[in-house]
Amino acid sequence: MQSMPDTEKNKAEPKIDSLKRSYGTGRRKEAVARVWIKPGGGNITINGRKVFDYFSRSVLQALVLQPFSVANRVGQYDVFCTVCGGGLSGQAGAVRHGISKALTDYEPGLRPVLKSVGLLTRDSRVVERKKYGLMKARRSFQFSKR
Repeated sequence: MQSMPDTEKNKAEPKIDSLKRSYGTGRRKEAVARVWIKPGGGNITINGRKVFDYFSRSVLQALVLQPFSVANRVGQYDVFCTVCGGGLSGQAGAVRHGISKALTDYEPGLRPVLKSVGLLTRDSRVVERKKYGLMKARRSFQFSKR
């Protein structure tokens, strides 16, 4: 039995389609984002609109651009994304997750960098359901002594 060197064993192949794109699905809360990336000038389109038009808050814009800044790939990829469900915060997190997964499919060498920051982990926190007899999930009615 002959063992392979570490460089050949851990080498992953890029997943690129015929249009030179890579795909990633991102999820956060109730939002689901389908993300395609390809080499380009850094144009990011979400549901047919520019990222700065779709996410007007700078915090959400920074969240979407975080995978590129961590991987030192700002302005090197064009992103086309469709996102549905949830609110704007969940959608921004879903787009970030999808971009990270698509980047690892296009450049498998970026996986350790993105994984160490936690961008490949799906944030599983969702809204807790409302319980019977309570006002909200945990909030009870105000107690009255008299």
